[in-house]
This record gives sequence, structure tokens and C-alpha cells, in this order.
Amino acid sequence: MNYIDIENIDLNLLRVFEALIEEGGAGRAAIRLGLTQPAVSAALGRLRRIYADPLFERTGRGLRPTVRARELAPLIEEALTQCRQALALSTVGKERKGRTMTVGLSDDGEIAFGQKILSSVEKTLPGLHIIFRQTHSGLAQEMLMRHQIDISLTAGGLASHRVMSQRLGKRNYLCVADKNTPVPVTVEDYAQRPHLLVSSGGFVGVVDEALNAIGFKRSIKVSTTHFAAVPFLLHETALITTIPSHAARAIESNTQLKTFPCPITMPCYELEIGTRMGSKHDSVLHALKAILVEVCEAPNVLT
Repeated sequence: MNYIDIENIDLNLLRVFEALIEEGGAGRAAIRLGLTQPAVSAALGRLRRIYADPLFERTGRGLRPTVRARELAPLIEEALTQCRQALALSTVGKERKGRTMTVGLSDDGEIAFGQKILSSVEKTLPGLHIIFRQTHSGLAQEMLMRHQIDISLTAGGLASHRVMSQRLGKRNYLCVADKNTPVPVTVEDYAQRPHLLVSSGGFVGVVDEALNAIGFKRSIKVSTTHFAAVPFLLHETALITTIPSHAARAIESNTQLKTFPCPITMPCYELEIGTRMGSKHDSVLHALKAILVEVCEAPNVLT
């Protein structure tokens, strides 16, 4: 066996190992590290020589760690954590300046929480540039893994082992209408009213599923893909819409519209924050996540 000069080993190889463990593929690890895939493959070759083990085996879904790699993973994670903590002592307060963080959320989340997030960032993370990028529960996980967003706020949709998620409590739906529109008190009245549907598809929504379960069908007069259009489409009309409570309350507080309880039983939804597993050592992202939790978290009750 060739002698390995420990003193001259490039410690960046440990970062490559960490990325391969957490991303499960050389291509994804390369994107995360800002390297080319051949560079990651070359680093893996060096790691294999150092540890005299394949470390990762190719499968149909990427790279699978060997028994030896799984043994090394917690040791290397601990070593890198200590290095990061040591380096952080010299950069406290500076690591956020000039940085940009992209928050993925749909426009109902931006309407309800956007201003509060920005206000908290200005107080606790000055110098950090925030980008709000449109996503939803069906896209957030893929956008996180493709590094198109740094953190997501959606109503679920996170299931990958490479994504860390935190749930923020159950919520329900509220109806919204012009202040002069009579409030429907029966299911029959509710179903017969002209409805505004907010949906990416434009034809059916969660309300239709709830009504169908009890033998009713509503009258959808207009559809839109954006919650931001709701105040303008409902103003001085007989239309009503049924939307997530966080968006409904935000719209009510900033317009002449009113909210009222939905006269049918609706399923709950739960807001969920997601980040990449590989970003768990990023102190700025950790602080931003704490802000999102503080702004958005609600008791585990219907609100």
C-alpha cells in the first residue's frame, strides 16, 4: 500500500465527501460545490485511494455509500462542523453582507408573510438581499435540489431524504367577498353563488372536492392563477372565493373585502419550510429559517 502523507492532504476533499453523501450524485454535488463533475470525480478518486475503499457505488439513482463511507460520514461531518465553527469566529456579522437568499413560495405566502419577513430580515440580518421566487408544493422540492431556491415555504410537498422540513401547524380556509356581499349561511346558498377559483389549473379546486363529497356542485364564474388578483376581481361584485386563511386574513386587512367562515367542512393544510440537507451548516440560512418560523408559525389548531 502506498504511504499517504496526511500533512499534505487537501481538506477540500472532505467537503466533496460530505456533498456526495448528502446529494447522492456527482452531478448534484458538483452544482452544490461550484465545481465541474470531472473535478468531483477526480476528488472521489483521491478519496478512494486515501481510504482504500470504493466509498460510493453507482446505482440507477446515483451513488450509494459503502459501509466504510457510512462509518466515515459522522466523523467527517464533525470535523467539518468544528472547522466551520472556528472560521465563523472571524466572520461573525460579515457572512451575510452582499449575500442573496432566494425564498420559494406562492404568492399567497408572499402576500401574507412577505412584508413581515423583510422587516425581520432588516432588523436581524441587515445587508442580506432577499429574492421571492414563485413556487408551490409540487415544485418546491425540485427547485431546492436544483439550487433554484435556498429555502421554501409551501403547503407540504417535501418528501426527499435530501431535504430538511419543518411543519408549522394546521390551518383552514376562509371565504372572501366584497364588503357589501351577503354572507351565505347554507351549503345550498354557498354552492349557488358565483365563485372565483384561484388555481393553477383553472378548472377545479379543493372546494369542488369538498362539495362533491356531499353531493353539491358550485358555479365557477372566473378563475385566476394568482391570489394577488383577488381584491381586484372581487371588488364591487357578487363573487366569493375560498382561499387559505393566511392569505384571506392578509387580504382582508389591506382591502375593503371581508372574510367569513366557509359553510362546508374543508380539509386542513399545513405550511412547511424546506431547506437542502447540505445547507444545514449555513449560519445565515439558519437565521433566515428562524425568521420564517417566527413569522409564519401558528398553534396546531385551525386558524
